[in-house]
Amino acid sequence: MAGAVQCPALFVAAPASGQGKTTVTAALARLHTRLGRRVRVFKCGPDFLDPQIHAVASGAPVHNVDLGMCGETDIAWRLHAAARECDLILVEGVMGLYDGAPSGADIARRFGIPVMAVIDARAMAQTFGAVAYGLAHYLPGLPFAGVLANHVGSARHAEMLRASLPEGMRWFGAVMRDADAALPERHLGLMQADEITDLGERLDLLADHLQATGAAELPPAVEFPSVSAPAVPPLLGGKHIAIARDAAYGFIYPANVDTLLALGAELAFFSPLAGETLPARCDAVWLPGGYPELHGERLAANTRFWASLRAHVAAGRPVLAECGGLMSLLETVVDKAGAAHGFGGLLPGRAVMQKRLAALGMQQVDLPQGRITGHTFHYSKTETPLAPWLHAQRPEGGEGEAIYRCGSITASYVHFWFPSNPLVAAGLFGG
Repeated sequence: MAGAVQCPALFVAAPASGQGKTTVTAALARLHTRLGRRVRVFKCGPDFLDPQIHAVASGAPVHNVDLGMCGETDIAWRLHAAARECDLILVEGVMGLYDGAPSGADIARRFGIPVMAVIDARAMAQTFGAVAYGLAHYLPGLPFAGVLANHVGSARHAEMLRASLPEGMRWFGAVMRDADAALPERHLGLMQADEITDLGERLDLLADHLQATGAAELPPAVEFPSVSAPAVPPLLGGKHIAIARDAAYGFIYPANVDTLLALGAELAFFSPLAGETLPARCDAVWLPGGYPELHGERLAANTRFWASLRAHVAAGRPVLAECGGLMSLLETVVDKAGAAHGFGGLLPGRAVMQKRLAALGMQQVDLPQGRITGHTFHYSKTETPLAPWLHAQRPEGGEGEAIYRCGSITASYVHFWFPSNPLVAAGLFGG
């Protein structure tokens, strides 16, 4: 086990969602990568979309860090491993700096990572300084580094913002408004990285804006104590797992893939959206979440895939279907426009897209092999005569999402975090 290592690190936070944390983090990653530095980015919370952007910006996998879902030890060994191999660690916060229990601020404090607050300054002047002061002093012991003004209108505007800061607070600079550099969004957040055809150009434009602020300077080094990665037994040795991965099924944590590999599984990715079917050798299937409702016609038309999946289930082989994967196994999915699409029909019922968010929050599930954590975030509601096999629980108490078990199928709106219990993850795939 290697000893403690030091690495420059910065925690990118904000007073609320929508301030520009993701664009600034991605721009920083792109800027330092262009300078020849090895950058590793982490994302607070259970987000799938922001990490895809950061992976393109940094050229490296992006892992989630959340004290509730992942746990302190998981975060500690991932940060230590990253610090051993890179020149800069960036951690993007979630929502506002102090939102949630635990919050992004709790992570910054626990690991001693200096916080740079990104504040959208479009509709403020001197109040900018008051917001910055509040962020810096609300929680004692927070390693607050300074502020960056985003969406600034002019050089004069930037100067007013800078002058409003309390004495001694670092000014990281101002990023001017630029609609051409904005990252496109839809109902669950940013669009997936593969769907943004000019993502590289947008990231370079964002990096150019940041370079003008002096952001090319590395932040101070942080010491990351030595923590070993957990030992994982090869419970899935010799198992071949097929994983759907495309624009319809893109919500996959890289850490989940790493866990399956550590368990000894052989993985094969395929695209139902591209007309592909299950691989010839397939002991288990994972249908992750995503946007199947946006691709109803094309998915419904891939009859070879649905036939191969039905044959797989008829043979008693495991299927794990999460969120969009659950929707896909139902008979019908009704999209936001009200159009109904015939899907897998392996489970009775239908999923209907709602105008508002249907569920959001952390989940924990007690399965026969033990407890596994995860989260839920969806705009659809499922109507099914199936009785739940069991229910997830909310960490703060109360009943969570239904977990369905139908033959060899395990289906739920919960997105599981496999590293929280590799033994449970193995069991979901027949290990």
